[in-house]
Amino acid sequence: MKKSISLLLAAAVSAALISGCSSSAAENTQSGSADSQTSAAADSAPSETPDGEAESGSASAESEQTAEGSYTIGIGQFAEHGSLDNCRQGFLEGLAAAGIVEGENLTVLYENAQTDGGTASQIATNFAGKGVDLMCGIATPMAQAEYSVAMKSGIPVIFTAVTDPVAAELANADGTPVGEITGTSDELPVKAQLEMIRAILPDAKTIGIMYTTSEVNSESTIAQYKELAPEYGFAIVETGISSAADVSLAADSILTKVDCMTNLTDNTVVASLPVILEKASAKNIPVFGSEIEQVRIGCLAAMGLDYVALGQQTGAMAAKVLKGEAKASEMNYETIAEAAFYGNTQVAENLGITFPEELTSNAAEMFSEIAQ
Repeated sequence: MKKSISLLLAAAVSAALISGCSSSAAENTQSGSADSQTSAAADSAPSETPDGEAESGSASAESEQTAEGSYTIGIGQFAEHGSLDNCRQGFLEGLAAAGIVEGENLTVLYENAQTDGGTASQIATNFAGKGVDLMCGIATPMAQAEYSVAMKSGIPVIFTAVTDPVAAELANADGTPVGEITGTSDELPVKAQLEMIRAILPDAKTIGIMYTTSEVNSESTIAQYKELAPEYGFAIVETGISSAADVSLAADSILTKVDCMTNLTDNTVVASLPVILEKASAKNIPVFGSEIEQVRIGCLAAMGLDYVALGQQTGAMAAKVLKGEAKASEMNYETIAEAAFYGNTQVAENLGITFPEELTSNAAEMFSEIAQ
């Protein structure tokens, strides 16, 4: 009996000891798990630095992202023709080169006034109403319309293909901005153009120029032609138009009075250039252009501009404004570095003309066919 009782007591003590050991192990396991969770939480939390440097770094990154940001711009183009289309293409390329890319961080609102001044004003008002970050005005009337609206809202304007920014009252006489507006001028190299015409047509005496009476850029360029033409033995015959509807009759009239014609950057005339070229070709009268696109479509030659390059130069200026690197009011308007010779050998052949080697040897580009 005593032996049985002793055995029972021993079994009870053993059970108690086993139970105690199990409880202790469980507590240790829970403690270890808690320690592990605490350690993991500590590892995943941002490391604390003196004076809240972790928060400051995060705020700095957010600010930098906002500074790079995204932009919405309004591009207003006064007329639909190759010269201005090239300018718009170059403008977007200039922005892209600075990291401002349409479809990525740039939204572009584009409108064309179709040579109508009233429509140009409506376009500018529409851009302002949508709160664009910047307006781009392609050609003088469009730039004037945009600035008239933007100057009331503080929206910066960048212009391009404006022949005479001073005459258009978009710049001061010294080239400084009149407000939050600047851009690039497509001022024609009139002297170089006259030298080229004389070299190609040694016997010519009269040059015809058609222009739109409401475009100040055309008036200022004609004044230069009249001043310089006598130095090269030329007389200038001019005819003004009010709209594209006048071009056909005006061309019929002026082509009876001149040995050749030279084209300006007049938007209404350029938009109707195919009409003029067809009528001039029928009379075997050469028509000289003012830039590369006009030569491509049928003008004989030009000592002119590359409007894609002009647009790229303008886009670079706009990028500075959008990025906050400069204000439009802090940048004088710019001109393209220099003009170059462009010729069309198909047109020359049709007219029975041979280009002087002195011109072709330094040509920026020669075209062998007439683009449609």
